[in-house]
Amino acid sequence: MEHYYDTLFAYISLIIDIPEHDRAQCRNTFKPLRVARDTMLEVAGEVPVHHNFIVSGFMRKFYINDKGEEVTVDLNNSSRFFTSYFPFVNQSISNEYLQCITDCELLRITKADADSSSQTSITQKDYTIRLFQQIQEEDRQRMNDLATLTAEQRYVKLIKDCPNIIKNVPLKYIASYLGIKPESLSRIRREIIS
Repeated sequence: MEHYYDTLFAYISLIIDIPEHDRAQCRNTFKPLRVARDTMLEVAGEVPVHHNFIVSGFMRKFYINDKGEEVTVDLNNSSRFFTSYFPFVNQSISNEYLQCITDCELLRITKADADSSSQTSITQKDYTIRLFQQIQEEDRQRMNDLATLTAEQRYVKLIKDCPNIIKNVPLKYIASYLGIKPESLSRIRREIIS
């Protein structure tokens, strides 16, 4: 199980140095979990219980629009935190679903444990602020891409920036994430290959 924590610490270290005190605290509060593919970790209409860190595997976050269609709003390209972040932080009802696309290895922390550890952690407050800023920037960039790039440009950017998504996530979820129909994405892919 140590590789779970090694992956978490490597990810956190990209943003902030994590002292041994905080590493020990993470080992106590983040619980490892193996999850089978197609498992729904969270469902809309509930308050998120856990903040998830993906050690390995692929997940998607989606909501169901007023036409009853699933709209994918997030996919992970590699190890990272993956949560209905604002409902988790505010302990409010989420309108999103979290689904494991593949088998996943996760580390999970409850809101109570996160709040408790923030009282004694040396770096958690700074890290949480930076993580929040990163999530805000990713959301802003995604909205900008949806508004300013063509479907083909969005797909080409995804190939370049997130090759693991292209290799591991079903086409229908990629199409939804890019804001296009699966048949349109199939056509774009054929045109790029030819």
